[in-house]
Amino acid sequence: MMEPIIEMKQVKKAFGQKEVLKGVDFKVYPGQIIGYIGPNGAGKSTTVKIIMGLLSQDSGEIHIFGELLQGNQEEYKKRIGYVPENADLYETLTAAEYLVFMGQLYGLEEAVIIKKAYQMMTALGIEASFHARLETFSKGMRQKVLIISSLLHDPDVLFWDEPLNGLDANSVLVIKEILVGLKERGKTIFYSSHIMDTVEKLSDRILLLNDGEVVADGSFKEIAQEADNTLENLFNQLTGFNEQGELADAFLGAMKGEFAYE
Repeated sequence: MMEPIIEMKQVKKAFGQKEVLKGVDFKVYPGQIIGYIGPNGAGKSTTVKIIMGLLSQDSGEIHIFGELLQGNQEEYKKRIGYVPENADLYETLTAAEYLVFMGQLYGLEEAVIIKKAYQMMTALGIEASFHARLETFSKGMRQKVLIISSLLHDPDVLFWDEPLNGLDANSVLVIKEILVGLKERGKTIFYSSHIMDTVEKLSDRILLLNDGEVVADGSFKEIAQEADNTLENLFNQLTGFNEQGELADAFLGAMKGEFAYE
């Protein structure tokens, strides 16, 4: 039987009096695209930061690549790639300088990084800006650089948070094909986005967090039988959110000077 690449057992985390994770359990296997979703504040980012070693849990166990995560382990991080939702790039660096810097953090040689990075930028249509400063890049170009930096070291696990932000339609198609190719190569991808339609189409499995707990875990077909066949409806049902119509009316009313909150 295939061993899980990540396993979380009753993982809890609090910040002061706020309990962010209330006992998170799940197993993840190689070659899966995981739609990792939930409302803001549900605990998604906290979970990822704990797995990446940026935070420590208060209790519970985490196994990564078959080893118990504890102490100041560093080696396993070379097998993880990360695209955060909001990343600050070193804007005075060129794309080449930034990618060399990131690649060297993972132990790659400069010549290898440059060759890889240029080829990857070419595939994404931004090779002409290889030696341009990042401060001159559009949002979409910056996003492509972040995606490249997460893949330079050929990681086994990827955490991509809103990876399609700022990308044009053609680039979105390319990135989706890259995701499929990564899955076929046995990579595990945590894909987090608020665009439910994209998550639904890309994911082999949905993990839905709400209020620090996993409230749904399975393929979309398995967990959406009573959700009118859309992930958006499932999301709203399981998180208890059904005020979108009322809030939209209040917003549109305010535009016309009709105030609902007086």
